[in-house]
Amino acid sequence: MSGVDRSERFPWRKVAGAAYVPTAAFAIGEGAVIPYIPLIAGDLGASLAVAAVVAAMLTVGQLAGDVPGGSVVARFGERATMVGAGLLVLVSLVIAFFSTEWWMLAVAIFVLGLGHAVFALARHAFMTTYVPLRYRARALSTLGGIFRMGMFVGPLIGSAVLGLGFALGSVWVICAIGTIVAIVVLIVLPDPSSVFEHSTATTGVIELRAERTGIWQVVRQNARSLATVGIGAAMLALARQARNVLLPLWAISIGLDGVTTGLVIGIAGGVDFALFFVSGWVMDRFGRLWSVVPSLALMALSFLLLALTHDIDAAVLWFWIAALVMALGNGLGSGILMTLGADLADPRNPAPFLGAWRLTTDAGGAVAPLLISLLISVASITWAAGGLTVLCLFGAGMLLRWLPRKPRGA
Repeated sequence: MSGVDRSERFPWRKVAGAAYVPTAAFAIGEGAVIPYIPLIAGDLGASLAVAAVVAAMLTVGQLAGDVPGGSVVARFGERATMVGAGLLVLVSLVIAFFSTEWWMLAVAIFVLGLGHAVFALARHAFMTTYVPLRYRARALSTLGGIFRMGMFVGPLIGSAVLGLGFALGSVWVICAIGTIVAIVVLIVLPDPSSVFEHSTATTGVIELRAERTGIWQVVRQNARSLATVGIGAAMLALARQARNVLLPLWAISIGLDGVTTGLVIGIAGGVDFALFFVSGWVMDRFGRLWSVVPSLALMALSFLLLALTHDIDAAVLWFWIAALVMALGNGLGSGILMTLGADLADPRNPAPFLGAWRLTTDAGGAVAPLLISLLISVASITWAAGGLTVLCLFGAGMLLRWLPRKPRGA
């Protein structure tokens, strides 16, 4: 190629249209809902522990969607899968809006998680297949940053709408609007797969996809990686999901209202979002460990701060500080779970492995709310924060021991 770096011609604008724009709309809508799930469950009669279980249904739904999601992506392609997942999310929002009992809300949240899993897997497979290795971490950390932007903007929109006097259920409408925008963008834009695969034939940036492999065969072939690196990564997923559940519950336990809760979580989301490029640059420049281990260490520190300050006079101030430290740690790990999965996947046919990878990491996330609920029931919310501290440190140790220093194919 006469010394020309073919990856320099990679069409980033098409990536933005295909993955970043619909993800942004989807994430803003979801961000407007997540902080308020425990509050809405409480309004429907759920106790603090039961509200944690209702919130857990989001990750349980994601877990249930991971395995079939890989097959759906392989069969129908990334764009069609994301559109279908968006329609499934709209169904869940209708159920949630008309829920009159906490168990009905739990069903709606489960379906929401199912749609989220399939949407996220399709977008992950697309980026893994088409983005050159040298830019992988930055591209995926940007994708993670887009989701964090939604977690920043969404709660602020929700807080503003509630501050104007609208009912708590209005957050479902905000989420529906974001989902509809994502679907419309995906339908209006040309299918990126055909464009990129045509580009492959002329530039050789990527290889055409190999013959499809069943996801359970992939699980058997990659059992060692999933049981070592996957478990360590699952601890980060656990910490992230615990943050989404524990912070709203903590706000309730120290007497904060919904508007203030959304404000704290939204501002913390801004810190989280601001660090996505730093995370990608660190991963591409120094390696994946320099992102994931500091991320887990800071998350552990934030949970420890919560555990030590619940019953003191300055509990609200320390809630702010812990939320910001948590956001700092999560931001430094922006895109790391997607990047690690992409590093370990077959670049010619990533969807089956990514389904297995997301099943492993989402299992960690699914455990988090259930663990929080259990610890609150048998001990206290302070013990829940303390237990999360230990699990974060365990995950950091697993990754230090088992994470490969170079991506597959590097």
